[in-house]
Amino acid sequence: MLSFMRRTILLALALINTAAAPAIKAQWELQNSGTTASLRGIASVGAGIAWASGSNGTVLRTEDGGYLWQRCTVPPGAEKLDFRGIQAFDANIAIVMSSGKGDLSRLYKTTDGCETWTLLFTNPDKEGFWDAEQFSNGSGLTAGLLAGDPVDGKFPLWWIVPSYKNPANFKESVNAHTGEAAFAASNTSLFVYSETFWLGTGGTGGAHVIRKVVHGADEIGWVNSPSSDVPVGQHTESSGIFSLAFAIDGRPRPSEIKRGVAVGGDYLKPNDSTGTAAFSADGGKTWHASTTSPHGYRSAVVYDASTKSWLTVGPNGTDISTDDGRNWRALKPGPTEAPDADQHWNALSLPFVVGPHGRIGVLNPAALKSPSK
Repeated sequence: MLSFMRRTILLALALINTAAAPAIKAQWELQNSGTTASLRGIASVGAGIAWASGSNGTVLRTEDGGYLWQRCTVPPGAEKLDFRGIQAFDANIAIVMSSGKGDLSRLYKTTDGCETWTLLFTNPDKEGFWDAEQFSNGSGLTAGLLAGDPVDGKFPLWWIVPSYKNPANFKESVNAHTGEAAFAASNTSLFVYSETFWLGTGGTGGAHVIRKVVHGADEIGWVNSPSSDVPVGQHTESSGIFSLAFAIDGRPRPSEIKRGVAVGGDYLKPNDSTGTAAFSADGGKTWHASTTSPHGYRSAVVYDASTKSWLTVGPNGTDISTDDGRNWRALKPGPTEAPDADQHWNALSLPFVVGPHGRIGVLNPAALKSPSK
């Protein structure tokens, strides 16, 4: 009898403790995209509006934070294109970029919520391959930059001015090292702010960050003399910088932007943590290897100004840094989440992440806070 009463009391106490314990908030929530396409483009506009893009001409759109993802009309002639990047401005306007050799690299624009599309620009370089499109942080739809792999020893760059019909009129180029290239894994090897851009590179020529200030900004950038060597990658065709970002707090002048992070590694060695992250404290002129690296190849990195933290993702997991890229710790799924919720990601635009086989997730803001907070 005493034994039975003791067990009853212990069970009651356990139930009380369970009820009193704070609920564990999931760090990840996997969403239903309604597609099996490999997703590499993601653009979060805010107020629950986001666009995603991927293989086989796939473009998706949500207006309710991902509760429902709408499958967009495929742009004309784009059924087999790989949309590696997308930039969105509201629920109706977006520009999507395909990556492929020559004329398989294209830009399409919609102004009616993806019911119809207009071909904006086709790669004029037969040997070219587009890697990223980015619009200036805070510029809205006024101007953006399109970057591709080197052609005849130079990275081609086009300024995208949607009010004009032909971006080819706004082309410039940047010298490339022998064996140097850029990567189109997540549309984030290029970072644009105001009239300044940074382009992360890799390949057998090693990893560098090319930076330029244009059109009367407040300092002169470097182009033919890029940054110091960036300790990301291993001087192989499959390694280098796959993504870079800079800390934008408020509305700084370009000369005031100092803190940057570059991530990557070797995409053929997804579990190798060698050379997967570096940080800069001088606007990208010099770079230093992270003391504690992400635990594998990483394809995207973002900065969250509200928590002053950095998040990076890749095939084998997710990592967070709260000291400007010097150290990283793995961000693991909680007990209520899928055991692989931290894995199989390609690209980030907070709070959304996308990956292969139509994979989409949304991050809980609590995931970006350090354990001490």
